[in-house]
Amino acid sequence: MALPAKKQFKYWGLAALVFAVVMWALGNVLLPFVLGAAIAYMIDPIADRLEAWGMSRTGATAAITVGALLVFLLMLLVVVPTLIYQMIDLVNVLPQLFRDARAFANEHFPAVFEQDSRMHQAITAIAQTLQSRAVELLQSVAGSAVSLLNVVVLLVIVPVVAVYLLLDWDRMIERIDDLLPRDHQPVIRRIASEIDAVLHSFIHGMGTVCLILGTYYAVALMLVGLNFGLAVGFIAGLITFIPYLGALIGGALAIGLALFQFWGDWVSIGLVAGIFAIGQVAEGNFLTPKLVGGSVGLHPVWLLLALSVFGALFGFVGMLVAVPVAAALGVLARFLTEQYLDSRLYQGQSHPDAE
Repeated sequence: MALPAKKQFKYWGLAALVFAVVMWALGNVLLPFVLGAAIAYMIDPIADRLEAWGMSRTGATAAITVGALLVFLLMLLVVVPTLIYQMIDLVNVLPQLFRDARAFANEHFPAVFEQDSRMHQAITAIAQTLQSRAVELLQSVAGSAVSLLNVVVLLVIVPVVAVYLLLDWDRMIERIDDLLPRDHQPVIRRIASEIDAVLHSFIHGMGTVCLILGTYYAVALMLVGLNFGLAVGFIAGLITFIPYLGALIGGALAIGLALFQFWGDWVSIGLVAGIFAIGQVAEGNFLTPKLVGGSVGLHPVWLLLALSVFGALFGFVGMLVAVPVAAALGVLARFLTEQYLDSRLYQGQSHPDAE
């Protein structure tokens, strides 16, 4: 005899609560395992394809691991040094950029530096607030060594976790399928397959969009002659999966650098602004519709909400799980909508079971 719906709701609600508490309490500890699982999930279709071509699961995992190491070494030798140098130069040149900005403001907006002006008072208040936060800043700097150690640990643990999960992925899925409640197995399988399809479409599509836009921004900015063009393009492409944020941050950074580097050369400044304008037009009208598509079901506003909420509740780990959770909730919402439209609550007397 199946459990009553009330008891089932209680058990599933308790499981969801335990999951949320574990995520909140062990967020930083779970980070390498969440990253490793995400990598294994994204690479699993490649391993399945290699198995279909006749390779064993172990052989497919070994081939993917060797290929990933070769790509990583190539990036390490060719792209990463230039990127690191540009990042370091960008950090080193920031003080001079601030001094230039102060001189520019002093020349064109002298009211900022008048003691009795409202603007000066507002800036002074902001400066005092930032100064009061100096202790927190020093604590953050002091914790940078720990952060560096955490990065090293991530670089070691994440690949190991990904390889082991990739090797056993199919067996884990089969085991989870065996543990599903028998009465609900068909429905859970259907929902899980829809969530899997949404995630694969979104990850594959947005990953391709990020790669295309990051390459475009980096190459175009370097051709224009903008200093740190590679670093700015890398940053803009990396965060493109967050709607509007990649172009906003990358564009603001690139145009700000262009103003100081090309001041007076409005053609070059206009070219830098035009690069990001073209990128936004291409992303919104061609890349995202073609590579991601409307069938994915992750609306930009819904994605922003999920990233904000999960980031605030669970930190960086929450942002990592925000996309799959948002996809799952979207699929569940569509499923519940279908059930509602097929119910007596919606159809009333026209429902087949109505008396």
